[in-house]
Amino acid sequence: MDIKPRLKPKKPCHHPGCPNLTDNYYCDVHAPEHRGDRASSGKRGYGSKWQKARANYLRRHPYCVRCYKGGVLTEATVVDHIVPHRGDPKLFWDETNWQSLCKPCHDKKTWNEDATPEYKY
Repeated sequence: MDIKPRLKPKKPCHHPGCPNLTDNYYCDVHAPEHRGDRASSGKRGYGSKWQKARANYLRRHPYCVRCYKGGVLTEATVVDHIVPHRGDPKLFWDETNWQSLCKPCHDKKTWNEDATPEYKY
C-alpha cells in the first residue's frame, strides 16, 4: 500500500459557523448548499457567441500581454476584461476592454481584483 503524504494543511470550511476542516472551499456537509451560488458561464454571457469571439481574439493576439511586458513570450489562453464588466453587456463586448493573458496571469489579476474590488457610486 502506497501512502502519499499531505502537502497542504486542511483549512476551515467557509460556511458561516462551520468548524469542519476541508481540502476544498466548503466541507462535504456544506458543499451541496453552495453549488448554485454562481450562475453558469452561459448565463453570465460566456456562451457560444463569446467562445467564437474569444477564439478569434486569441488568434489575433496570441501572447500574454503581462508576460510580454516582462520580456517573456507566453501563449495566451484567456481573454480578460481589463475593467470587470460586472454584467454590463456594453463593457462585456467592447474589444478595447479585452486583453490576452495566460491562465496564471489571469488568475493573479482576478484574485487581486476580487480581494480589493473597486466600487463606484
